[in-house]
Amino acid sequence: MSRRRVESPSSMEQPDDEVMPYSDDETDDELDVSSEEEPEPQDVHLPVEVKVSEMGWKVKANDRPYHHLPEFDKKVCLCFKKSRYAGNAIKTYKYNVITFIPLNLFEQFKRAANLYFLGLLILQVIPDISTLPWYTTLIPLVVVLGVTAIKDLVDDLARHRMDKEINGRKCDVLMDGRFVESKWRNIEVGDVVRLKKNDFIPADILLLSSSNPNSLTYVETAELDGETNLKFKLGLRVTDERLQEERQLAEFNGLVECEEPNNRLDKFLGVMQWQRERFPLDLDNMLLRGCTIRNTEHCHGLVIYAGADTKIMRNGGKTRFKRTKIDELMNYMVYTIFVLLILVAAGLAIGHTFWYEEIGANAWYLFDGKNQGASHRGFLSFWGYIIVLNTMVPISLYVSVEVIRLGQSKFINWDLQMYFAEKDTPAKARTTTLNEQLGQIEYIFSDKTGTLTQNVMAFKKCTIAGRNYGDPTTAEGVSLDRGKPVDWSWNQLADRKFEFMDHSLVANLRAGKDKDASEFFKLLALCHTIMVEHKEGTGELVYQAASPDEGALVTAARNFGYVFLSRTQDTITIKELNQENTYEMLALLDFNSDRKRMSIILRFPDGRIRLYCKGADTVIYERLSPNSRHKETTQTSLDVFANATLRTLCLCYKDISAAEYEAWSRKHKEAQLSMSDRDAALDRVYEQIEGNLLLIGATAIEDKLQDGVPETIAKLAKADIKIWVLTGDKKETAENIGFACSLLTDDMQIHYGEDVNEKLTVRQATRRRVTQTILRGKKKAAEPFFTDPGQKNALIITGGWLNEILYEKKKKRRRLRLRRLGRRAPPTSPQDGQPMDDWEKEMRQVDFVDMACECESVICCRVTPKQKANVVSLVKKYKKAITLSIGDGANDVNMIKTADIGVGISGQEGMQAVMSSDYAFAQFRYLERLLLVHGRWSYIRMCKFLRFFFFKNFSFTLVHFWYSFFNGYSAQVAYEDWFITLYNLCYSALPVLLVGLLDQDVNDKLSLKFPKLYLPGQQGALFNYKNFFISLFHGIFVSLIIFFIPYGAFLQTMGQDGEAPSDYQSLAVVTATSLVFIVNLQMSLDTSYWTFVNCFAVLGSIAIYFGIMFDIHSAGIHVIFPAAFHFTGAASNALRQPYLWLTIILTVGISLLPVICIQFLHKAIWPSVGDKVHRNRKKYEMELKEEDKKKPSAFERGRRSRRSGYAFSHSRGYADLIASGRSIRRRPQPSAGLQDSIREVPQREAENI
Repeated sequence: MSRRRVESPSSMEQPDDEVMPYSDDETDDELDVSSEEEPEPQDVHLPVEVKVSEMGWKVKANDRPYHHLPEFDKKVCLCFKKSRYAGNAIKTYKYNVITFIPLNLFEQFKRAANLYFLGLLILQVIPDISTLPWYTTLIPLVVVLGVTAIKDLVDDLARHRMDKEINGRKCDVLMDGRFVESKWRNIEVGDVVRLKKNDFIPADILLLSSSNPNSLTYVETAELDGETNLKFKLGLRVTDERLQEERQLAEFNGLVECEEPNNRLDKFLGVMQWQRERFPLDLDNMLLRGCTIRNTEHCHGLVIYAGADTKIMRNGGKTRFKRTKIDELMNYMVYTIFVLLILVAAGLAIGHTFWYEEIGANAWYLFDGKNQGASHRGFLSFWGYIIVLNTMVPISLYVSVEVIRLGQSKFINWDLQMYFAEKDTPAKARTTTLNEQLGQIEYIFSDKTGTLTQNVMAFKKCTIAGRNYGDPTTAEGVSLDRGKPVDWSWNQLADRKFEFMDHSLVANLRAGKDKDASEFFKLLALCHTIMVEHKEGTGELVYQAASPDEGALVTAARNFGYVFLSRTQDTITIKELNQENTYEMLALLDFNSDRKRMSIILRFPDGRIRLYCKGADTVIYERLSPNSRHKETTQTSLDVFANATLRTLCLCYKDISAAEYEAWSRKHKEAQLSMSDRDAALDRVYEQIEGNLLLIGATAIEDKLQDGVPETIAKLAKADIKIWVLTGDKKETAENIGFACSLLTDDMQIHYGEDVNEKLTVRQATRRRVTQTILRGKKKAAEPFFTDPGQKNALIITGGWLNEILYEKKKKRRRLRLRRLGRRAPPTSPQDGQPMDDWEKEMRQVDFVDMACECESVICCRVTPKQKANVVSLVKKYKKAITLSIGDGANDVNMIKTADIGVGISGQEGMQAVMSSDYAFAQFRYLERLLLVHGRWSYIRMCKFLRFFFFKNFSFTLVHFWYSFFNGYSAQVAYEDWFITLYNLCYSALPVLLVGLLDQDVNDKLSLKFPKLYLPGQQGALFNYKNFFISLFHGIFVSLIIFFIPYGAFLQTMGQDGEAPSDYQSLAVVTATSLVFIVNLQMSLDTSYWTFVNCFAVLGSIAIYFGIMFDIHSAGIHVIFPAAFHFTGAASNALRQPYLWLTIILTVGISLLPVICIQFLHKAIWPSVGDKVHRNRKKYEMELKEEDKKKPSAFERGRRSRRSGYAFSHSRGYADLIASGRSIRRRPQPSAGLQDSIREVPQREAENI
């Protein structure tokens, strides 16, 4: 889709949409250089010479003592210093054998509740204060600390194992003149290492030489960016020629001066001094940690950055301690309870002071032999009540929460519907502390490559000379609804994995009937920058492409009989059906992001000269000859392909006369030799030859999405979860994938960087016109950016525009320096687009976040790992939203760590993202189940658990409060001591724990069918201060009933045997029994999902209560431990009275009846979405069974004007490599002279500064 691009009046320099901007933690030398370069428009751009003085990092080969010189030390603490060069060992664990116990206890006692209970334990040891035995607090505290410590130990042991495995990997290091095997942990900066095929790269290494010609080395960067296509690296010619043998490498003493360690994956600058010469170094010479050596027998390198200084580790960001919103809320509620506890204890202590003055001091029978005044007794009573009422702050709450989270994590691990059988990869909850937060996600930030897509390109369709191919068709051209893939057995060199449904195209080619089709596939086999290898033994062809798109096109040509066999610096050999032909390559005009096309000029075996060109339709159509045929029909086909979200390329050719070529070749050589603006000069020369082209047809490639991505995104959107895509890919690719996965739709208005910048600049100017004091003093509701209520909006913004809009640090520091140099005045007028102060910069960020959040979809492309993390943190900061990031590469690690929840795609390419994630699984589609099923259930269960836990503890504890009015506020307990100890451990723990583990309002299928059920979690509706106070008042009500009904029943009572059962111990038994019944039955009423286990837990808890109570009230145990058990016979005496059973039944009935009525009225009059679904679940389950039988088609094509989503390399191809001859399988001798090929001039000029 072509759009008018609005020029932003406030921006002096328009960012380049194709360039990934620098991150904002650059070294000072970069800032110095950038701040002093401010070229005027008319200036000629000259190459900038790298200043050695600006390089702060020095590495000397084969000289370990050099790096430990005092000049390279840095201060660590006070007077302690250590070398600034990091070792290569990495450390992610927290504890060791010595530090585990003290450090873990220190961390646990940072939790307020644990510290509080430790204080209580100390108080209970003091005889004058203690009203309860010390073991009532010690036992629960030890259990809590022990369970948490064991969990932390298990987690840390896993980290130890992972660190040990990585640090223990083997590598050959040059020591004392020979290569010896060494562990990664022992590698140091300045070491020369030897790496073999399929080895992981242990550090950031300068490539010196390799077994391939000209030190060409292939690396796979899947760990860094999730891309499977191989990249190539090159050593300097001087090191390639002179550093091949072990002896030569041992004598190497070069000094490398380069930039300080940083997180820039796209840049490296340095200089190597060796043998009185200086050689420039860049990223093409570097092998980065995290990559893998491929298709190279061995290579040698010099370690530049090790361990924590490597770029992959620098991109990891800080490990943040993540806590859920419920955790924070729970802590605040515990503080609230603590305040209530102090107020209640203080009030009762004051009551005891007055009671003692008025009554206690005058009653001779209450004299205890202590000469203490009323105030002193009141003070002791305060601490006594702190101990008695301590169960208001529930110590078992935290251990119960940990158990529930552990169980929920196991359910995620065991979920077979999130198991990816193809790669034997189950889902994995790598943390146990964030499960309920999965039910509250508002924003998802996703990577594209490897996360939404498989990074696998498939040749799907094509149009040749106005005729479309690709749909199921017979060899005779008859269309079919369903067909079989073409059988490639006739082609010995075919790739058997390649599938194509149109038999007519193959039949035409093999019969030699269609000359246009023959020319079409010949172009695909010749016009590319792919390298080919022949596997030893099998002779199988292996293509190495700069991008998977190009690989897919050449593979398609190979299967149709036009097989690319080999290439040299000047020739290309292909097999055309059964005939092998070699073409002379006269020129290779490589792709770049401005040209959006590539061309090749060939001399045919018969002497003809022809130019083949392929590129985006927008640039090819401008260069077509007026005589070119099939333009309209091809245009129509392109529209159809683009609407099916396929990536398209137009193919064309042009015959060139010998004279025309000679004239152009001279200009080409002059441009190659240009010392200033060489790229621009070459582009102008390319433009001259790429005109009057004749159209052959177009290809359509599918960038394969992972299974179920569009459906997952649509389902999550219905749950009001917004998905933002943050990718390093180019804009066209990202936009095309946006349409393919339903993030972008036909009815959306798409806004690009220019539009966004203009809107934000207008808003900023409006704000400046308002008086600053009024605006800052009074918050005003922001007006929406998009006022059309019916219009859906989407945002597509590049990294360059993101920096421009958000005033990144580099730009700000650069402008400040320019102002100091007097080259630009500070902004004082509203016309200046720059921020006047930090407040204005912050408001600009707020405006951007507000605008983006008004959009249905946001896609940020060409963004760095640092920018991905910044976008996530902006939404967290200004929207206070719960965020989730999902990715699969090292470039996603920072984003994963920044979000509230990080998800890694495992089983794909790299494991770097998985190691930093909280949850991991193999396919994006499992995110739907993780959030809408496990996340929602976890949130509902945790909220229900917390509400009930607070209720049961208030009901239990506040009975002491009511009892205090009748015992002179003396801190006497209302229950037996052992009941207080065991209440939260045995009598009420299991039912509430099982609700927290197993409860579900509707099953998993209905949870997925009705995404709106997810909304209460986002709103935090099921657990908040309102719910907390409802639980508090419910507890107060139940405690009133539990105490005062038995109290009233006991006032004037006579038992069957004529004895009055109205003693203290009988009252304690009746209130305790009523409480156990009420709590367990109340839990039963709130249980939505009954299983045998739940039923057993409720009945079992009541049975355990009676069993333990009769045991500890027996005469036998009293004889053995008379001091600890003094309720002898109380239970059997009290519970044999029918009158007391009637009292218990009345107490339980009055407590539960109001709750039953309220719940009934609420569900009948104001039912929630969950209530409605639960009520009709049988009907919905029948509908689901019918839907499973007839599945709708997965994709529906839109009717939309074509979008230009061209399929091509995301960066330059291998053209420079091919033209330089470095890919030829022939090693030049060290003594050989330099070749005089004109194509090598750029490389030769760059070798020496």
